[in-house]
Amino acid sequence: MKTLFSVLSVFAALFMATAADAQQTKMSATVPFDFVVGDRAYPAGEYSLRSSADNDSVIRIGNTQEIGGGINVLSNACTNVEASKTTKIVFRRMGDYYFLYQVWTAGNTSGREFPRGRTEVRLAQNHEKSELVIVAANISQ
Repeated sequence: MKTLFSVLSVFAALFMATAADAQQTKMSATVPFDFVVGDRAYPAGEYSLRSSADNDSVIRIGNTQEIGGGINVLSNACTNVEASKTTKIVFRRMGDYYFLYQVWTAGNTSGREFPRGRTEVRLAQNHEKSELVIVAANISQ
């Protein structure tokens, strides 16, 4: 019985450490160009990105100029060996299109990455070259 309690205690401690390590995304940025997330286009403007309190893989993207606007987008975890030096939003540019690619918060080795939409996949299949474009962001409260 003591052994079972010890094993359960270790698993509980590991679970709590993992939950405490999860980072909630809360940032805002001025995006100077139109961009695409998944299969939806957004105009240039001031945007806020916030992860759900229940699930950090769901990111709410909203234009701060629109009241009640915004949509929830699924994202995947991504990591880097070195912690991000800045809070930033990374776009992948292909031709005249900008696609939301990743979001990073300063000081973290983990970020969020967005799946490719149909347009981005089609451009990649046509061997369109891509380049990364970084937009500085601010941590929101």
